[in-house]
Amino acid sequence: MGWLSRIFGNGLPEGFPARPEPGENVIAAAAVEGGGHLLVTSLGLWLPDGEGARRVGWHLVAKATWADGVFTLTESVEAERAGGVVVLSDLEPVRFRLPDPGKVPQQVRLRVDGSVRTRHRHELPGGGAWFVQRKVPGHDGTVLQVRPDPGTDPALVSAIAEEVAEKLAGPRN
Repeated sequence: MGWLSRIFGNGLPEGFPARPEPGENVIAAAAVEGGGHLLVTSLGLWLPDGEGARRVGWHLVAKATWADGVFTLTESVEAERAGGVVVLSDLEPVRFRLPDPGKVPQQVRLRVDGSVRTRHRHELPGGGAWFVQRKVPGHDGTVLQVRPDPGTDPALVSAIAEEVAEKLAGPRN
């Protein structure tokens, strides 16, 4: 334990059921009505999960909103990999009532926005897709993600993602 932790604590709420990784800095925390905490760290957002907690990396936060005392999170999962591009699928939004949010909403926004390096919208039949280059917390470099709109042909999105991955890889010898 470092000297700062001995003086100021490690930032974990009392009884927090998980241990962040060594070097994972706690930025902000807020109690969730009904139990548990949201915990903002350098690597992601920790959510109450049953009797425990789990972390969502900043690069997998599709959307986070704060309104009327409720924090709403839409998390993405990797649906497939097309070459070096990750095709994402969004989970159903989850809502957390925060009686005293502190800096959690502001810090989440800063970290999600900070993970985005570039973004480009591509219109397609049936909808479109966002191509987003994001930094993965705790790792060097970035990942290219594609998030198709509902109703967009998944096969077409995968084909475009593979084509983009080939272009990014450059010419083969």
